[in-house]
Amino acid sequence: MNSIQESKKTNLFIILGSIFLTNAILAEIIGVKIFSAEKTLGFDPVNWTFFGAYLLDFNLTAGAIIWPVVFITTDIINEYFGKKGVKKISFLTAGLIAYAFIVIMIVTHLVPADFWLDVNSTTPDGDSFNISYAFNTIFRQGLGIIIGSLTAFLLGQLIDVYVFQKLRAVTGENKIWLRATGSTLVSQFIDSFVVLGIAFYVFGNWNLSQIIAVGIMNYLYKMTVAIVLTPLLYVAHGIIDKYLGKDLAEEMIEEASENKAFL
Repeated sequence: MNSIQESKKTNLFIILGSIFLTNAILAEIIGVKIFSAEKTLGFDPVNWTFFGAYLLDFNLTAGAIIWPVVFITTDIINEYFGKKGVKKISFLTAGLIAYAFIVIMIVTHLVPADFWLDVNSTTPDGDSFNISYAFNTIFRQGLGIIIGSLTAFLLGQLIDVYVFQKLRAVTGENKIWLRATGSTLVSQFIDSFVVLGIAFYVFGNWNLSQIIAVGIMNYLYKMTVAIVLTPLLYVAHGIIDKYLGKDLAEEMIEEASENKAFL
């Protein structure tokens, strides 16, 4: 393989890895905000009841907005770089997410400057406001949530790559939608319940019924988005194939399917 082809492979992995890493870290940080999907779209809450006790709506973390980008990027990396590529970027991302949480934890314990508190002491309406408390509340997350999130992320990625490769063995190079959507549906089912179970059952005070109820709601959203965004996989596939060239693209896909990728 000549230097131009090697350069294209490296550039592609850097671009895909950067998209994956950036969106995964952002999703973890902004995930502290919970929003109403129904009200955002102008609808009334669905008010579904689970187990006769829990009234649930599509109240989701803000991180859910960009997690689909992570799903799609995972499948694209898997398609061209195989499970070695997905594992490499997944473990790197998990380490950087942990690093980000450590940095955030440190800075939230720094003593705020008096002038910073003074110039931000009131809201536009004249109400009293503590910007240091708001900053710490927004960015600081509990240990259980951090552990649950990292565990679910890594487990979900490893399951995704495993299912993707198993489906590829059956479908060959055809039916990208089947292996991409199928692997996402399986991995995100596990992810949806693991993060809740660790964060709110092991470290929190939720019972199993509530974990199941909320997990089902989160999974319904992820499942719907995964199916809706499937056409983007074909768009991305076409752009990448054009960039790499037909011969190199086919070679990389074959290597990825045989787990011989250079990564």
